[in-house]
Amino acid sequence: MPRHVACVMDGNGRWAQRRSLPRTAGHQAAESAVIDVVEAARTAGVRWLTLYAFSTENWNRPGTEVDHLMRLVRRAVRRHAPLLLARGIRCRFLGAADPRVPPELAQDFDDLTALTSGNRGMTLTIAFDHGGRRDIVAAARSLIRSGTPADEVTERLFADHLPFPDMPDVDLVIRTSGEQRISNFMLWHVAYAEWVFPEVLWPDFRAPDFLACLHTYRRRDRRFGGVPPRTNGERS
Repeated sequence: MPRHVACVMDGNGRWAQRRSLPRTAGHQAAESAVIDVVEAARTAGVRWLTLYAFSTENWNRPGTEVDHLMRLVRRAVRRHAPLLLARGIRCRFLGAADPRVPPELAQDFDDLTALTSGNRGMTLTIAFDHGGRRDIVAAARSLIRSGTPADEVTERLFADHLPFPDMPDVDLVIRTSGEQRISNFMLWHVAYAEWVFPEVLWPDFRAPDFLACLHTYRRRDRRFGGVPPRTNGERS
């Protein structure tokens, strides 16, 4: 079972387009998939789940779509806070640093983080206004400000200056809709992740699809740059 699973929730716009609906309808339909996947991950025993909800590049989308998405996210956070608390899920938000994030939404993020901070079940991280490169630059700046000599910088020390230093590396990334891009997502943490690209669009992604991705992961041979062990029938 992967310890840390991350989902790039892709395909909302195409889901709406295929139904001759506005793109905002796709974002609205995505909420059901989020709750289904959270429940499926928790039940399956996944300890860390990260969902890519909004990237630093998504600010380039039409203002009306961005505003609608902000309202949807705020409504979803408030609606599902009691469920997340009851399920023992700890919630955190990765990013949300841009001043264009509405103050009331940023406050809702802080409130949910505080509300669930004592939970000891699965950790759910919402990557919102997130950019992998930005996080790496911020970590480098933090190291420089700390006065750490260059020859003392190690991967472990560098990781300690990233947001949420306790977050383990990602084992499995699921990107829906068949697209095969990293999209500036958690670049440090996905260095050795396995990737799965189901064709299903995110609003149609449900627990059986998520479990199928876990099954695919469990069939992978993770070698981390090494070679597979020889069986008794193989010659050296």
